[in-house]
Amino acid sequence: MSALPQAKFITPEEYLALERAASERSEYYDGEMFLMAGASRKHNIISSNVTRLLGNALLDGPCEIYASDMRTRIHQSNNYVYPDVVVACAEPEFEDDNTDILLNPTIVVEILSPTTEKHDRSVKFDLYRRAPSLQEYLLLKQHIPHAMLHQRQTGGAWLMRDFIGLERALLLESIGCELKLAEIYHKIKFKQSLETDLP
Repeated sequence: MSALPQAKFITPEEYLALERAASERSEYYDGEMFLMAGASRKHNIISSNVTRLLGNALLDGPCEIYASDMRTRIHQSNNYVYPDVVVACAEPEFEDDNTDILLNPTIVVEILSPTTEKHDRSVKFDLYRRAPSLQEYLLLKQHIPHAMLHQRQTGGAWLMRDFIGLERALLLESIGCELKLAEIYHKIKFKQSLETDLP
């Protein structure tokens, strides 16, 4: 989703008070609130597909899957975000008794748009990977079947793998779950040829 800045410095406490009373969602970065714009049809379909696929795969296990409305605090920072999909596999930890701010994500999924792609691939990832609990960060493009999977390696390094094309599948190793791109992008229509759109 697009984030629209609101030019006023506020404290984290002020942000949370405003956000919990608001009808619209905003993210918070270092003193600034960013109103979340509405999502596209493709974004909503992809998000629903991923949530359903993960939910079905993890139905009987300990993991919990949250779609878009679970506020997440980025580790040891005053940054609050709304991942498109987030998975917590350890006992969920929350900032307070409201249980609306997750602290220990295992997997974060972001669906890219032209206005958020640069931010999601750089700033957000730089922040997310500081969380010791985070094992995988999955980015999904909307206009082509293209998944970028970042996985934490032994020693703390991150490995990125590209998956392009509806015939591909990726493995979320931290939860032992395979996702087929044809299922992630189910009901999304693409151009006949992808060559001109590939990165």
